[in-house]
Amino acid sequence: MKVLRSLALSALVAGLASAALSDPAGDAAVGARQSLMRLQTFFAGQLGQMAQGKVPYDAKMATIAANDLEAVTSMDITPMFPAGTDNGAYPKSHALPAIWTGMDDFMSKYADMHKATLAMQAAAGGGLDGLKAAAGPVFAACGACHKEYRAPLN
Repeated sequence: MKVLRSLALSALVAGLASAALSDPAGDAAVGARQSLMRLQTFFAGQLGQMAQGKVPYDAKMATIAANDLEAVTSMDITPMFPAGTDNGAYPKSHALPAIWTGMDDFMSKYADMHKATLAMQAAAGGGLDGLKAAAGPVFAACGACHKEYRAPLN
């Protein structure tokens, strides 16, 4: 009985400690930005597969994906990046601490991504050659940000 009570007390203390350490706002921010990146990857992936000839070009689907990619990149993402939500504090996060020491540059790179998606949006439904031409800047913008501000995905 004493051992059971001791184990129960230890479990309670551990549970309270982990609850005290959790940050619901930080958890929500990390989850939101990961969802945002998944959406961007999904839409950009559709466009990239068409541009690379891995799937047949479809003007309607390219237009939809480009419109959705533009919509997602037009969002104000600053609330998704509160201080203290880097990969050191949140092991499931891939956001490097450099984001918060270089926030202006980070946001500038994200603005570049949006500009590239606007060009993609204009070109996507007009033919495969236009899609191919617009894809390069979109993927370059993704890479520029990831190179500096995202930890490698294992």
